[in-house]
Amino acid sequence: MFLIGKNLDNFEEEIKNLNIMKNIIYISLISIFLFNCNTPKRTLSSDDERLESLKQNDTVRIANDDIEYEIMIIEPGFNFWLASRARQRGFYSQQYFESRNWLYVNEWNQRVIQPQRFKTSLYELPINYQQGIDYGYEVNYMLYNYFIYFQLTYKQTLGPFVPRI
Repeated sequence: MFLIGKNLDNFEEEIKNLNIMKNIIYISLISIFLFNCNTPKRTLSSDDERLESLKQNDTVRIANDDIEYEIMIIEPGFNFWLASRARQRGFYSQQYFESRNWLYVNEWNQRVIQPQRFKTSLYELPINYQQGIDYGYEVNYMLYNYFIYFQLTYKQTLGPFVPRI
């Protein structure tokens, strides 16, 4: 009987040791799993670097030696938006841009001269854009996209059209 009791004590002690080992194994597996779940750090590709630099540079200036007109846009986030969301050059024609820009400029200038109705922080300066003058594709492209960006960003409507990209 003494022998059987001694074996039972050893058996109970071994079960406790196994439970402790089992807990250590579970904790180790969970730790390894959590450690490996960390997402890998990716390096910036050239496109990512270009977009990152666009986020930091907030001034767009378009000038052409052949054309005496230029457009300068100083707006935080516009460069990034232009590179990431705007339609590519050539998607719309210059005539399309000119007709839309004419409507947008007229509405913009109306809002500039009515500071009691519209926020002066949004509509600070008038835009000198005249119908019938060939400003070139690039100037019209940038102006159109700025108007779209402006309307979407500040939840404004500058004409009868819903702003679309």
